[in-house]
Amino acid sequence: MNSVKATAPKRTSKKKSTRARKVQEHPLSSESLFTNREIGWLNFNRRVLAEAEDARNPLLERVRFLSISGSNLDEFFMKRVGGLKRHVAYGVSPKSADGKTPLFQLNEIRQLVNPMLKDQANCYLKNLKPSLEKEGVFLLSWAELSDKEKDSVKKYYNRNVFPVLTPLSVDPGHPFPFISNLSISLGVTLKHPNSEEKLFARVKVPKVLAPWICVDPEQTALRFISLLEVIKENLSDLFPSMQVLGVMPFRLTRNADSDQDQEDAEDLLEAIEEELRQRRFAEVVRLEHGPKPDPWMLKFLMEELEITEEDVYELPAMMDFTDLGFIADVNLPKLKFEPYTPVVSPAFAEDGVGIFNAIKLADQLIHNPYESFAASVEKFIRTASEDPKVLAIKMTLYRTGDNSPFIRSLIRAAEQGKQVVCLVELKARFDEERNIYWASELENAGVHVVYGVVGLKTHAKTALVVRQEQEGLRCYAHIGTGNYNVATSRFYTDLGLLTAKEEITSDVVEFFHYLTGRSLKTNYQNLLVAPVNMISRFKTMVEREAEHAQAGRPSQIIAKFNNFEENDIAVALYAASQKGVDVDMIVRGFCCLKPGVPGMSDRIRVRSIIGRFLEHSRLFYFRNGAKDPVDGEFYIGSADWMYRNLHARVEAIVPILDRNLKEKCWEILQLFLKEKRQAWMMNSDGSYNREESNDIGIHQTMMQMAKSRVSLVEEPHQEGEH
Repeated sequence: MNSVKATAPKRTSKKKSTRARKVQEHPLSSESLFTNREIGWLNFNRRVLAEAEDARNPLLERVRFLSISGSNLDEFFMKRVGGLKRHVAYGVSPKSADGKTPLFQLNEIRQLVNPMLKDQANCYLKNLKPSLEKEGVFLLSWAELSDKEKDSVKKYYNRNVFPVLTPLSVDPGHPFPFISNLSISLGVTLKHPNSEEKLFARVKVPKVLAPWICVDPEQTALRFISLLEVIKENLSDLFPSMQVLGVMPFRLTRNADSDQDQEDAEDLLEAIEEELRQRRFAEVVRLEHGPKPDPWMLKFLMEELEITEEDVYELPAMMDFTDLGFIADVNLPKLKFEPYTPVVSPAFAEDGVGIFNAIKLADQLIHNPYESFAASVEKFIRTASEDPKVLAIKMTLYRTGDNSPFIRSLIRAAEQGKQVVCLVELKARFDEERNIYWASELENAGVHVVYGVVGLKTHAKTALVVRQEQEGLRCYAHIGTGNYNVATSRFYTDLGLLTAKEEITSDVVEFFHYLTGRSLKTNYQNLLVAPVNMISRFKTMVEREAEHAQAGRPSQIIAKFNNFEENDIAVALYAASQKGVDVDMIVRGFCCLKPGVPGMSDRIRVRSIIGRFLEHSRLFYFRNGAKDPVDGEFYIGSADWMYRNLHARVEAIVPILDRNLKEKCWEILQLFLKEKRQAWMMNSDGSYNREESNDIGIHQTMMQMAKSRVSLVEEPHQEGEH
């Protein structure tokens, strides 16, 4: 299929069109300067899928990587494809930085997604499934079950599945049912014995049940069948006396690109709640179905859902690879990464308020998950909530997770009469409902809850503690690269600075005034704050490196983050490269800059690191003429080099001032630049080549280094294994 059409959405948005035109008119938009963001993201997901194909990884971890690649693709369609389809439907054609219209990008996406779906299926059917069988884990079809197993599954189905199912037929008295986002359904073509008319019915596969059923009655063997397969084989029980002509599993993806005008909303909480309600009924952007579809049923679904052939994808294997997360969790340690226990720095080993003494004595830089998040950042806030000398606690919460210890600590602090302020970002995509709930819980406990700066999403990861000490009030601050989320701290790599330096904490005090009180301060002493001064400071630092290079002084730029799509910085980096500056970018996801183009970016190199941990830390380095590279400037914080982060979000980045911590940052960056095992090098056309090596990889190396630094850690201070 060579063309893509988009059906009109239910609502229109003038705000969307205006924003689109601004992008289209960007003076730097040029196909010769930039790669495409959407294609770059798909290339990233292909690198994730490569981890599932890589036999050097433990088998169940490969299964998990395949599951992650499916989840990533779901989010891509909800957010990115959904947004492009809206542009087409509204009749606006903003070109991407590389000069492509939304319609052209949708065509390119389809041409790349179909081969990826085949690669996922081959990975599962020809690689992972046979390998699992060799290890005694069987993912079976109904035909492969023994009679005894079929009886066992049938009993399970009758007790646990059949009562939950709700068949919904479509006829003049029953309209086409609402089908929720990412839910798997069985479409059924029926015929009444006294009629030739075909009827459609839908059976939803309930998410409240496990996606895989153990078929062994004694559960002594790891033999599983999918819940979808079991329901499919027992459909006649749902339609007694009716003739089942055909069955087709299918799955919908709905648009999650916001069409809600929140900037002008009088009540942001109410606006977000309304957006969540509307998202359930958003237009369909993808219909997936199994092989050999029923043509009549497929045509019927397309008409009812108002989609075209270009929105339809045939899946050669499973309907939803995210269900493989259940299999990846099977208790077979030998098929997983060896468990790792984060080390506890001696600075945080002392219980109680000793943590404040440690921070006051020297800045502390925590590198998760190698170093314990629970024994550092979590302990910092918990201790502050319990310490009678602490007068105030202020935090930003973007994605905090369920049952968060940070929420409990803030509530405890408020109940003890402390001044507690928490900025809860309601617009954190796909976490809106959870954040609304926790904002309500915090408010009920007496915490001052704010929702940030009007028109901007607050993405900064900052905390401030004000403590009464003998010499007067002292402020302690945490500025990090990751969320205050205990769960993700165990498999996301992040950096966090704990400091009591007044030159930093005074800026953090002003930063919270900006968040809660509409401060218009622009002259922060050390913090880089978006959208206030961050983009201008970064551009100035890039231009300064170019001046050093031209003057024959040492110059170098190293930047590590998630994604890169900021045209002004890209052009500044091109100019710096042409003037002799070596630029190394460590970008996990997509990168819209073109490295290694003769005469334009010869000195720019871009690499992506994919592996056991999700690389989430943002670390920036500028040599600034220093003879010793460690004497250069290091920064950490919440912002990628993305247009949205630098212009349309509230972000905070902090310099690393302590030389010992600079040495730690330099060591981290050098390990990344020398990495082979987990590294992919980006070509100037946006493609990637994998580095070949049998080394243990940077994640394993850093785990070993962290353990060697802290050889003796008392047992009570260690986190549990995960």
